[in-house]
Amino acid sequence: MCLIINSLSRSLMWPGRCFLVRFISSPGDVLGGCGQEGRFVMMPVSGQDHNRGPMVRPLGDVRGFSTVELFLVMIIRTILTAITIPQVNSIMNQYRLQSAVASSTWAIQSTRYQALMAGYPYQVVFKQSTGAYQIQNLVPGATSYANVGTAVPLSGSPVTLSQDTTFLFKPNGSVTATTGTLNFTLTYHGATKSVTVSNYGNISVTP
Repeated sequence: MCLIINSLSRSLMWPGRCFLVRFISSPGDVLGGCGQEGRFVMMPVSGQDHNRGPMVRPLGDVRGFSTVELFLVMIIRTILTAITIPQVNSIMNQYRLQSAVASSTWAIQSTRYQALMAGYPYQVVFKQSTGAYQIQNLVPGATSYANVGTAVPLSGSPVTLSQDTTFLFKPNGSVTATTGTLNFTLTYHGATKSVTVSNYGNISVTP
């Protein structure tokens, strides 16, 4: 009499691992006799289901990354980096230039406001060599302008000023350029912004 055993399983514990030992046979014709001889297979257990017992991880489904796949990932990453870095640098350059423009326009508006409120002349001096501005005033009875506070950098980055420029603000709100013109340019890494001041303090920035 021939007894066909389709599957006989037994759990086997190993230090730090768990295996399932399974006897697998290949049955032939039951009426004609046994088929091929069976064999034992040891398969790693991926977890434990308290209702069903050990869960076997199919070995055929486990695979890593091939060398070609890793190489393609590295190529894609390199291309994306090469595209992104110039764009980030351009955005940062524009931001730093715009920061210098905001600083210069604030200095002009603030100086004009102080002249209107104080009732005597104020001026703001932009120095090309230092990339900074200095606010000054001419109090009644004084013969020369005195500094108000200290010089303030236009930016923490090396922004270039096109020329030395001094804007003089009268108590009536009028503006004149005693040094340079009513227009100057700020440049940073090839990008430029032009600041123009009208005779009554209106400011325009281009482009």
